Amino acid sequence: MSTRPATPNLILKPGREKSLRQRHPWVFSGAVAQQPEGLEAGQTVAVRAHDHTFLGWAAFSPASQIRARVWTAQERDTVDRAFFQRRLSAAIAARQPLHAVTNAMRLVHAESDGLPGVIVDRFGDWLVVQLLSAGAAAWRDVLVDELVALTGIQQVYERSDVEVRALEGLQQVSGPLRGNAPDAPVMIEEHGLRYQVDIVSGQKTGFYLDQRLNRQRVAALAQGADVLNCFCFSGGFSLAALQAGANSVLSVDSSAEALELARQHQQLNGMEAARAEWVEADVFQYLRRLRDQNRQFDLIVLDPPKFAPTAAHVAKATRAYKDINLWALKLLKPGGHLATFTCSGGMGVELFQKVVAGAALDAGVSAQVIGRLHADLDHPSALSFPEGDYLNGLLLRKQ
Repeated sequence: MSTRPATPNLILKPGREKSLRQRHPWVFSGAVAQQPEGLEAGQTVAVRAHDHTFLGWAAFSPASQIRARVWTAQERDTVDRAFFQRRLSAAIAARQPLHAVTNAMRLVHAESDGLPGVIVDRFGDWLVVQLLSAGAAAWRDVLVDELVALTGIQQVYERSDVEVRALEGLQQVSGPLRGNAPDAPVMIEEHGLRYQVDIVSGQKTGFYLDQRLNRQRVAALAQGADVLNCFCFSGGFSLAALQAGANSVLSVDSSAEALELARQHQQLNGMEAARAEWVEADVFQYLRRLRDQNRQFDLIVLDPPKFAPTAAHVAKATRAYKDINLWALKLLKPGGHLATFTCSGGMGVELFQKVVAGAALDAGVSAQVIGRLHADLDHPSALSFPEGDYLNGLLLRKQ
């Protein structure tokens, strides 16, 4: 696929070009004044202001409210194989420092790496690709060819089996793109810990790479501590705490399958069972049970799933975040630490802190913010695309 000599124009309504001039990559359908008939999904278009001033080369998406996603704002660029080779090469090079601590990382983070809708994660000798937009799907073969050439990794698996593709008029897709599907979990390492990753059917693309840096922040506080890890999934925070010398780690999740994987990770890393307890329970109810038992902890981690995927869910999510943080703060010893997170795109940083502050007030405790937590460098957020900054957290010390 290559850019046609005469690229179709997408003309915006008067006054609707401001966000694109500020380098935001999305063009919403309501901003479009004129578009040619017969455009294909993923086709490259020139986005122009009402006066026909050039604003960017973009991928057209007829089924989506995001009618076009901008590849580049530079008119001199050509959206072709060489363009994607340059973008992928730059993204991969930016992750080079992480090779010293892990063989698993996000190589491409969509809009934040100038490749809207393109997610690429590396797990050892595998690449896992998610293509979430019409433009990304249209360039699938080129993207995979260039990824293989740039990384030397010959095994590529697609995990475009996510509901958001329906908004782009795309079917969910999953399966090998290069090589055969793995017949066993893929082994990865992170800061000396080994994990098994199910790239075929695991959550996201198989592992929560975005919490790598925060697992180390938690580990730095864990020596000699009694730790509570809520929504523990496959045990990332728990294992980091155990590795750092935690006295005990109580891990809670509602998924029996996730807990079994966590136990396997504990055994895989040769950690004694006596310091670790794995509990299958609803976290909201279990926090209350711990309070009834007068349990107290030196360090608590709250890493819940996405309570507010959109702004429409914020009110309900606010109540959920407040509830778990209130009970966690009650369970925390004076001088103890709480690492609390939100991965909800609809929950901004200021609102999240306000919710946690309200939880502390209702719990009758005081706490200090001693750190603000974000994803590691392989999950960057472009200045012009705040939506990419989805993972935020607070590191608190109870007074």
